[in-house]
Amino acid sequence: MDAAAAGNGSSSSVMCQLVSAEGEQLGAALYLPHNVGPPQLQDIVNQLLHNEDKLPYAFYVGDEELSLQLGAFMQRNNATAEVTLRIVYQPQAVFRIRPVNRCSATIAGHTEAVLAVSFSPDGRCLASGSGDTTVRFWDLSTQTPLYTCKGHKNWVLCIAWSPDGKHLVSGSKSGELILWDPKTGNQLGAPLTGHRKWITAVSWEPVHLQSPSRRFVSASKDGDARIWDITTKKCVISLSGHTNAVTCVKWGGDGLIYTGSEDCLIKVWETTQGKLVKTLQGHGHWVNSLALSTEYVLRTGAYDHTGKTFSSPEEMKEAALARYEKMRGNAPERLVSGSDDFTMFLWEPTISKQPKARMTGHQKVVNHVYFSPDGQWLASASFDKSVKLWNGITGKFVAAFRGHVADVYQISWSADSRLLLSGSKDSTLKVWDIRARKLKQDLPGHADEVYAVDWSPDGEKVVSGGKDRVLKLWMN
Repeated sequence: MDAAAAGNGSSSSVMCQLVSAEGEQLGAALYLPHNVGPPQLQDIVNQLLHNEDKLPYAFYVGDEELSLQLGAFMQRNNATAEVTLRIVYQPQAVFRIRPVNRCSATIAGHTEAVLAVSFSPDGRCLASGSGDTTVRFWDLSTQTPLYTCKGHKNWVLCIAWSPDGKHLVSGSKSGELILWDPKTGNQLGAPLTGHRKWITAVSWEPVHLQSPSRRFVSASKDGDARIWDITTKKCVISLSGHTNAVTCVKWGGDGLIYTGSEDCLIKVWETTQGKLVKTLQGHGHWVNSLALSTEYVLRTGAYDHTGKTFSSPEEMKEAALARYEKMRGNAPERLVSGSDDFTMFLWEPTISKQPKARMTGHQKVVNHVYFSPDGQWLASASFDKSVKLWNGITGKFVAAFRGHVADVYQISWSADSRLLLSGSKDSTLKVWDIRARKLKQDLPGHADEVYAVDWSPDGEKVVSGGKDRVLKLWMN
């Protein structure tokens, strides 16, 4: 377009620059007519990216979603046509998860509080851990108890499925770890001992790095993290260096392990010899929670919403690697830490020891942080009764979700990154709409505090457990 034509067109067109969420410009700036809105922008982005299958996108100017035509948007925001409008395009899931809105089953079985709940990577199985010292597997088709697994002598504090779905590990208050076979409910070998105090967290090696799943890492109140090999049933590496309890651990997609501790530090370890790679400093109080931007694909491995199954570990590894690379793109894996100092830090540990952003706003302890499956958003739960939403790439504050009337303990995302679930001391679950930034569904029903929640990777169901000892399944 020559300058004269551009000049003539400027009153009814807007100069726009399309930019990816990571900040990369997509083509040159374009003059777009005032009547262009999200549907037309979607066509332009699909064209410029040479997408064979059309993909859905959402568009943002600053932190505001562009839902109008450009002209109406400019008018409403009193924007001038002289300035280039920077429009961020954000890919959306091609499938949609419906919000859960009713309790489909209340299942009794545990005789003490339910402390941990987790769906298997394919979303077809469910496990729970309780203060009654048992791990239980539940039949989702009949919504009844399947296996009661006895072996621990103390509270079961955490459970974790291997990303290939073949094993579940549980960690107890006495520091023991037990491996279970979800198909039979049988204990596999003797308890794994070595930790001197209770287990705070467990994380498996991603299946795109090792298939079948073979190693996991445990974190403990004793100040150490330990890597275990399930074939030899032994601790193969001890990660020692923290001077206080290790509260959380994540095994990243690049093969690094991240530990957060009550010594206010986050340590990054390599996993062949257990060498300390770097220490991330910044928090003024205990680190409570860590989250990885790739966590969802690491948890689900090869499994996605289509329900595809795999005939061999190699096939599974290949599918998991493709999913991981697609989700990560060219950007580094990001890490977020939440702390008792009321703040959070966003890190890119492979690039720098300095945080990318410091995220402030919570008035009390940050208890749980979790990236959305697509890595675009980050949610945080706090004892200040709020859930906060942040930009998962820049760490910029987006919105506060208020509605709970007591501490928020745990959060979980829907597979399409459009909905967020929270469980609270106030005995309710709440489902929040990310794009509308408001409460979508209020789910009362528990008789007491809700300690644990999970949204199944296939998107169809939610589970919750807590002080009233029952498991509740929620469907749409």
